[in-house]
Amino acid sequence: MRGLFLCFFILFTSVLFSQTRLGGRPGENGKESDEQKKQDSIPPVDLYKIISVKNDTTHLDTTLTILKDYKFNYLRKDNFELLPFSNTGQTYNTLSYTEDNTKAFPGFGAEARHYNFMEVDDINYYQVPTPWTQLYFKTVPEQGQQLDALFTINTSKNLNMFIAYKGTRALGKYQNILTSTGNLRMGFSYNTNNDRYRIKAHFVSQDLMNEENGGLDSLAVLQYIAEEEEFDDRSVLDVKYEDAKSTLFGKRFFIDHEYELTDPMDSTNNLSISHIFDHSYKKFVFNQETAENTLYGDSFEATNLQTSTRLYTTFNEVAVNFQNDVLGKLSVKAGHTNYDYGYNAVYITEESVVGNKLFGDLLHLAATYQERIGDFDLKAAGRLNLDDDFSGNYLNISAGYEFDDKNSIRFGFDQNSSLPNFNFLLYQNDYINYNWQNDFDNVSSQRLYARLSSEKYANVNFSLSQIDNYTYFAENENGSVKPFQYDQPVRHLKLKAEKEFDFGLFGSYNTIMYQNVLEGTGVLNVPDLVTRNSIYYKDFWFDKALYLQTGFTFKYFTKFEANAYDPILAEFYVQNEEEIGGFPVVDYFFNAKVDKARIFFKLQHLNSLVTGNNNFSAPDYPYTDFLVRFGLVWDLFL
Repeated sequence: MRGLFLCFFILFTSVLFSQTRLGGRPGENGKESDEQKKQDSIPPVDLYKIISVKNDTTHLDTTLTILKDYKFNYLRKDNFELLPFSNTGQTYNTLSYTEDNTKAFPGFGAEARHYNFMEVDDINYYQVPTPWTQLYFKTVPEQGQQLDALFTINTSKNLNMFIAYKGTRALGKYQNILTSTGNLRMGFSYNTNNDRYRIKAHFVSQDLMNEENGGLDSLAVLQYIAEEEEFDDRSVLDVKYEDAKSTLFGKRFFIDHEYELTDPMDSTNNLSISHIFDHSYKKFVFNQETAENTLYGDSFEATNLQTSTRLYTTFNEVAVNFQNDVLGKLSVKAGHTNYDYGYNAVYITEESVVGNKLFGDLLHLAATYQERIGDFDLKAAGRLNLDDDFSGNYLNISAGYEFDDKNSIRFGFDQNSSLPNFNFLLYQNDYINYNWQNDFDNVSSQRLYARLSSEKYANVNFSLSQIDNYTYFAENENGSVKPFQYDQPVRHLKLKAEKEFDFGLFGSYNTIMYQNVLEGTGVLNVPDLVTRNSIYYKDFWFDKALYLQTGFTFKYFTKFEANAYDPILAEFYVQNEEEIGGFPVVDYFFNAKVDKARIFFKLQHLNSLVTGNNNFSAPDYPYTDFLVRFGLVWDLFL
């Protein structure tokens, strides 16, 4: 990774120099020459296209809005439904239940470490008229920085290439919570002159390391809650241990290409074949210098504990695609997955044997359908695994209607069935209690949903979900964290609404979410209410050379029995003893836009200067104190 980063740094530095405009010689009349005017002209930003793996296309947006402030964080996504830990790069607790409605194959596990892990859908492709560089920078709580740098160029109209690196290093205010993460991605997209052949491909290499301390010890929790003045220096609070770390590694090579069998210029009927190849490798490693037997039970080793969990997958899928003006677009697919998950040794006890491998080959059939008739559109997708041991399927059907360009509605039904993640089925560790092999049933879920998008009224999302054989981690009667499968249905209702109000020089953006666990309370715990409200002033200053937004954001969620964090598994587990929440968080922000640069300044958790902070993100894991944060997003063009 360090070698790849060095190559990227050299390339990126050369790109920055190549994008620097050198001063030209003015003409004799004191005005800029025609050549200099040509150099200084930049194509409109809507010509800089951003293309998802599913070919959904948007364009570069250099405006400054309150939504950009919400996304100016470590994930670069709106984290309204997440509760961050105290240090940048750590995990997040969840404030809502979400599900993958296209899951038909087990995931790797270590879900708490996957928030910043870039999957296939997180990689974008580009089409740009000139070379484009985007720089993201933000400060961290203590000693470090965040950086996300992207460079993309079209060497011709047909070929685009990109390279990007996202790196974070943060010490944090508590003992032994250093984070050091890196996400390298590079790729290209190409199409022939007649657009008959198209290809997208990328390579990613990721390593996400967190030092682990197990949270505050019992005495430090009391000192933290009591807000004793001498413990305002958080580094003097004792933690459960200071010698552990966990790291999630990943590499992926991905290709998606398509060939038109008919004339691409024929808009009536199109027939094509496509192929997707995805070779992925994931490894999760937990290291600890000295065993904590009082916390986690007996261990095979007293010192130098290290466990590596690996998963290799090779996915191939071939599709035949037919598109007709009247019948719509139909794709019929067939695929194969080779998987190899496990460890290097078998664990044998007097009662049972814990194997070391889950491996094999899986065939599947799938199909998608899309049709649009006027302002009405229909979408459907499904998959069926042809395997008894790893059976799985999903079906997604939705319909939408556009009333006009500012108002639309979509409603649908999802159903999916899949085995739980691999670490529920098989897990090994140097701690004896963290060894198991289970024969769980498929987790099956159904969801009804509706989405209303309206600039005039509000954006409203409604969903009603039922999960059978819900699988989760929790402590057993001996206090050891184990996987469990619930034998009753779990039902969850969620209603979320958001609306922006514009009052000229002032604005307000409000988001509110209501949830109710209708059945399954105690295995699925979420707050009843989550809200975020921003009020701000906005205007142009300095003869419209600077645009600013400044104001306050208020966040709040009701008390609930939040999941606890287990660093050995990198998973959250259900607990029903401690409540967190019920505290407000007020941030002050001052954001400005100068040319193509957006500058962000924030006083985070400002109200804690008055009220103090003895709140938690998870049991034994403190919530973030008052922080001064600043950074920028800067788009550079040649």
